[in-house]
Amino acid sequence: MDSLPTQRPFSAAGSILAAMVLIGLIDNLVFALAGISGIWQFHLVRSAMALPVIFVIAALGGRRIWPRRVWPVLGRSLLVSVSMVFYFGSLAFLPVAQAAAGLFTAPIFVLLISAVFLADRVTGANAVAALVGFAGVVLVLKPDLQDLSPATLMPVAAGFFYACGAMATRRWCGNEGTLGLLAAFFAVMAVWGAGGCLVLAWLQPEVPAGQAGFLLRGWVTPGWEFLGLTAVQALGAVAGVGLIIRGYLLAEASFVSVFEYVLLIFGAVWGYALWGQTVDWVQAAGIGLIIASGAVLARSVR
Repeated sequence: MDSLPTQRPFSAAGSILAAMVLIGLIDNLVFALAGISGIWQFHLVRSAMALPVIFVIAALGGRRIWPRRVWPVLGRSLLVSVSMVFYFGSLAFLPVAQAAAGLFTAPIFVLLISAVFLADRVTGANAVAALVGFAGVVLVLKPDLQDLSPATLMPVAAGFFYACGAMATRRWCGNEGTLGLLAAFFAVMAVWGAGGCLVLAWLQPEVPAGQAGFLLRGWVTPGWEFLGLTAVQALGAVAGVGLIIRGYLLAEASFVSVFEYVLLIFGAVWGYALWGQTVDWVQAAGIGLIIASGAVLARSVR
């Protein structure tokens, strides 16, 4: 097995923080896209826009695109892409801050996976922090246990697969380049998008109007609004996801994942600025618990 590169925790944290500021903005654009397109078309067109940009950057910088080990990179890309299908699907129904709260069960899953499958020692403080973080997620999402909807559960499913992908990034792909991993991710997302469009063209389901039809809407003739918003999302995603990958290559997933919590703040800020979405005091308390949980987990990482 290849040796892991030297850890650079401060650089990793900076990369993640910059990514969350950007992603908080571009993810709020999905709410507008959900009313005029489908998630599968969105992923297909966004990837078609993002991949040429990645190839140009690689060519200008003389960077490697083709992975050193194909199957680990494909495995990692599949895990992260499944996470993003769930996450972006939930954005049609939930504000970014709420969807991100479910996504941020990922550090909890990282802790559980590390303990159960990798035999890492979990301290009492870490266990309490994980429980506090989970309580915060519940406060933000406010699930109705008697009527759980897919919209509520999708962000949590995204968190599980994101945790798996985050751990795979360093353990499977520690010696891969950022641009190569980024290209593989968008290539797999393009496959998801094309496959979804083909399946829906065959099934032809009844599609609800507006944002409610985001998951069931197949290919529609793209207008300038869709193309413009998707282009902004694609360019922002190249930068944001690239910064995230760089962060996970520079330090352990259990450390890096904590800094992604700031998306809760920036997602809420951008959501209010763009759509007037607000966070009530219960959800604000939940965000506080999630951030406190992250702080404890961060301090436990050596």
